[in-house]
Amino acid sequence: MKKTILPLFLFMCLLGAGLLSFKPKDKRPNILILFSDDHALQGISAYGSPYIKTPNIDRLAKEGALYQNMFCTNSLCAPSRATLLTGKFSHKNGHRDNSTQFNAGQNMYPKYLQAAGYQTSWIGKWHLQATPQYFDYWSVVPGQGAYYNPDFNEMGSKTVRHEGYATDVITNKALKWLSSDRDDSKPFCLVIGHKCPHRNWLPDTGDLRAFDNVKFQLPKTFYDNYEGRIAAKRQDMTVTKTMRLKEDLKVGAENDEFVKRMNPAQRKAWLAYYDQVTADFKKQNLTGRALDEWKYQRYMQDYLGTLRSLDRNVGRVLDYLDKTGLAENTIVIYSSDQGFYLGEHGWFDKRFMYEESHHMPMLIRYPKRIKPGTIDRAIHNNTDFAPTILQEAGLKVPADMQGQSFFSKTPRKSTYYHYYEYPAEHSVQAHFGIRTDRYKLIRFYKDGDYWELYDLKTDPDELKNQYENPAYKTIQKQLLADLKKVIKQYEDTEATEILQKEGI
Repeated sequence: MKKTILPLFLFMCLLGAGLLSFKPKDKRPNILILFSDDHALQGISAYGSPYIKTPNIDRLAKEGALYQNMFCTNSLCAPSRATLLTGKFSHKNGHRDNSTQFNAGQNMYPKYLQAAGYQTSWIGKWHLQATPQYFDYWSVVPGQGAYYNPDFNEMGSKTVRHEGYATDVITNKALKWLSSDRDDSKPFCLVIGHKCPHRNWLPDTGDLRAFDNVKFQLPKTFYDNYEGRIAAKRQDMTVTKTMRLKEDLKVGAENDEFVKRMNPAQRKAWLAYYDQVTADFKKQNLTGRALDEWKYQRYMQDYLGTLRSLDRNVGRVLDYLDKTGLAENTIVIYSSDQGFYLGEHGWFDKRFMYEESHHMPMLIRYPKRIKPGTIDRAIHNNTDFAPTILQEAGLKVPADMQGQSFFSKTPRKSTYYHYYEYPAEHSVQAHFGIRTDRYKLIRFYKDGDYWELYDLKTDPDELKNQYENPAYKTIQKQLLADLKKVIKQYEDTEATEILQKEGI
C-alpha cells in the first residue's frame, strides 16, 4: 500500500511545485480550405453536373454539407481572395479588381488565428499583389502560376521551380507541411490554393484523352441573342469570337511558352496529342456554326480535363486526414473564388452577376458540427468565410467584418454584389445588385445607366429582363428598397451616390 501512495504523493508535490507540467491537447478545430480558381458548379457532380464525375469533391457532400446558395460578392479572382481573407466587401478591403494593390497588412482572419495560437499556412495560388502576411508558412506561385513545372516563392526567398503538374505539386507541398513541417501541438489553418481550372486550361498529360469520345450537349442558351440585355450584348467573352485558337484551344501551339517550360517527357506526350488535334482541325476546314461548336467541344475537353487532376488531389488530402485521424477535428471547406460559364449564353469566364458566375461551389465536412448528407439552402456569400473560421476557432468576430457565420441561426434574406473592373478584359460593364431567393435586381453603370430584374423561378436562365414590366412593379419597388438598405448597411458610398443622382 505504501508503494502506491508514496509515488502518487511525490507526483502531486512535484506537479504543485511546477517541476512537472502537462499541456492538455488543444481541442480547437483545425481548418483546411481547398480553394480552386474558376470552378463552375456545372463541373461538380454533387451539384448535378452532366459533364463529369468528381467523386472526391462529392465525398465532402456525402460526409458533410452541400451549400446550394453560396454566392460571391465580386466575381473576379483577386477580389474574391481578398474577401475570403478579410470578411469584407471589395469597397471595404480596398481590392476591387485584379490590378489594385492589396493591403496585406490589414486585419484578416489569419492575424487573429495566429495571435490565438493557431499555426497558419497558405500554399499554392495566392494571386494578390502583396507579400502574404500573418502566415507562419507560405509558398505561393507568382501571379497566375503555371500548369506545368510551376515556380514558387517561398517565404520571400528566391523563386524556385518545381517539376510536375501544378495540382500535384501544390498538394505535395501541402501534405509535406501537414505531415512533417507543422507544429502538431497547435491547431492549424491551411489554405491550399489551386490554379486549376483557370484559363488556359492545360490538363495533365494523363488526362489529355479523357473526354475524346464525349460529345457535349450545347447549353440551351449557347446561341443567346441577348435581347433586352445591353451589357450582355456588349461583353467580349464568347466561345465563338473571344476564345483564341492557339492560346486557349492549343491549335498550332507547339512553340508557345507553356510548351517550352515542359520537360521532355511532358512535351512528348503533349505534342503527340495536340499535333493531332491541330492536324484534324485544319483538315476539317470548319466555318460558321460548325466552327463555333468545335471550339465549344475543345474548350470543354480541356476545362474538364484539368478538373480530373483537381478532384484526384482533393482525394489525396481527404485520405491523409482520414488516415492520420485528423479528419474528426478538422473543418474541411471546398470552394472556388467564383463560378464560371461553360458555354451558357455562349460564354466562358465570369464577372457578371448572372447565376453561373455569381454562384460559388461550397462543400464543408466537419463531423463535430455537420451531419453527413446535409443540404444547406440558406443564402451565404464569401464575406462569411472569415467570420465562420474565427467563430469556430472560439474567437470573437471583429465588428468591422461584414459577413456572418455559415452556421448563423438568422440566415440572410438576400446577398449583395458589386463588380468594378470596367473598361477592362472581356468588357463586362460595372454593376451592382441584390439577389433574394427568387428575384435579382441589377444596376449597370459607367457606360450608360440601366436596370435589369429577373424572376429566377419563371426564368432561371435570366433571358427576360422584367424591369419595365408593369406586372413586376410591386416587386421592383420592394427590391429597390432592399437594395438601398443593404447598400447603407455595407457602406458602399459609390453605389449610394449613383442611386442618389437618380433620385432613388
